Amino acid sequence: MAWYHYFSSFWAGMFLANFVPHFTKGITGDTFPTPFSNPPGKGLSSPLINILWAFFNLTAACFLIKLGKVSTDDNLSTGLFFAGFALISIWSSIHFTRKDKV
Repeated sequence: MAWYHYFSSFWAGMFLANFVPHFTKGITGDTFPTPFSNPPGKGLSSPLINILWAFFNLTAACFLIKLGKVSTDDNLSTGLFFAGFALISIWSSIHFTRKDKV
């Protein structure tokens, strides 16, 4: 596979992991930071904005999974997918501990 398949695999994991909190907060009616909040990524956005942002992330993840040819037959693409998923998950857990202190 070409280098961009692996690059796409990594970003697919990041976008898919980023889908989860925005979708969860949106469907439960809770506010949560998005890039569209004020200040971006720190202020709170409405549940509707979170749902829209979640679906953008899901769409991007699906596109990148296909582009990256993520497959369990290719350990490197799968590993990079999970590395991206883990990286954004860990970063988010640290970053958003302060979300209620805006």
